[in-house]
Amino acid sequence: MIEKYNLFLLVCGIAFAFGAMFPVISKRLPISLPILQVSFGMIVGYFWITLDFLNPLENGLVIEKLTEIIVLVSLVGAGIKIDTPLSWRLWRPTARLLLITMPIGIFAMAALGYYTFGLSLGAAILLGAVLAPTDPVLASSIQVGPPNDDGEEDTPRFTLTSEAGLNDGLAFPFVYLAIKIAEAFSQDKAFTTEILWSWFTHDVLWKIGAGLVVGIIVGKVLGKLVFSKHTSETTISQGYVVIALTLLAYGLAEYVDSYGFIAVFVAAFTFRRSELSHSYHQDLHDFAEQSEGLLMSLVLVGFGMFIGQGLQADVELTWNVYIVSLIFLFLIRPIGGIIALSGLNMHHTEKYAISALGIRGIGTLYYLSYALNQGFFNEEDAVKLWIVCAIVILISIFVHGVSAPWLLKMTPDKSDK
Repeated sequence: MIEKYNLFLLVCGIAFAFGAMFPVISKRLPISLPILQVSFGMIVGYFWITLDFLNPLENGLVIEKLTEIIVLVSLVGAGIKIDTPLSWRLWRPTARLLLITMPIGIFAMAALGYYTFGLSLGAAILLGAVLAPTDPVLASSIQVGPPNDDGEEDTPRFTLTSEAGLNDGLAFPFVYLAIKIAEAFSQDKAFTTEILWSWFTHDVLWKIGAGLVVGIIVGKVLGKLVFSKHTSETTISQGYVVIALTLLAYGLAEYVDSYGFIAVFVAAFTFRRSELSHSYHQDLHDFAEQSEGLLMSLVLVGFGMFIGQGLQADVELTWNVYIVSLIFLFLIRPIGGIIALSGLNMHHTEKYAISALGIRGIGTLYYLSYALNQGFFNEEDAVKLWIVCAIVILISIFVHGVSAPWLLKMTPDKSDK
């Protein structure tokens, strides 16, 4: 085990070197860094080493905690970089994606999982819930740039950034719904209206509302401390502030039994409103972005090795898996996005780019491992869920990695509007 662990560190070191040299590599090859790192991991996993701790059925807790950390760091980075002020007119596309597109994705994918793969009701809803949110980690390349207080964020990048920042937390109620259904069925109990009401009042209303409040409080308090007239922000470590912002918001939100992901994004966004034009926000963003990149490299190489090991072990992949994955990425998300954005005063290419770039990734791995770790889903459903989610993520990394620059170039510049 130690020998293989050291080999894994060697592999990760090579992946980090790819990250360091990527600005040079990208000038010669039209690929994204996630594509490069996942491909490297797949080759290593298929031809070189097999690592037992990459088995998600046996090491779900490791996957849950590692992916949880990277999603949290990416949420802080997303919240800090947003310059767009909080107004209904500017945030309306985001709200529509969250309230229309995401539910469409959840229920459509749940139906496909139930009827195509024979998943139980709880597992089918879980499949829709874990695949519905776009990923704040892998979507960083299509998000807005560093904070600069010019308010000139183009609509597609801002909408994709804010959607990825919020829908990770808003998918959680449906994950809990799937868990409650699976728990009831595993104990031969009926899923009653009382359980459904409890889910709605606690897992939807309370947890979302409390998460928003916690995020606002933490962001405002830290903002006042860092930018106080009695404090010289130049002497305050950016690393400490980013980590404090993340852990205070997440820890307090979880302590009051609310959604930590929502609290972290809202806290970062609220903190950004403190001294909006201050250059300190740029320093915080740079630290968060570098931390996110390092953690992302680790997870992507591990994910690639997991895929490579599965291919080497001849894991059965039926045509249904590929068809459903393509339907979800090329039909359900884009159609859901177009429906949500219809009627808005946006260029048609902006609507198409936002709808098409629903990247799936590390957030899905977190939600899936978290739910399965509760112990209410049978092994047959768990295997199917991991296979489908892995293929959707893999296809998304390659398709969106290649198409994103082209799609965003199609949209008009802010100055052209």
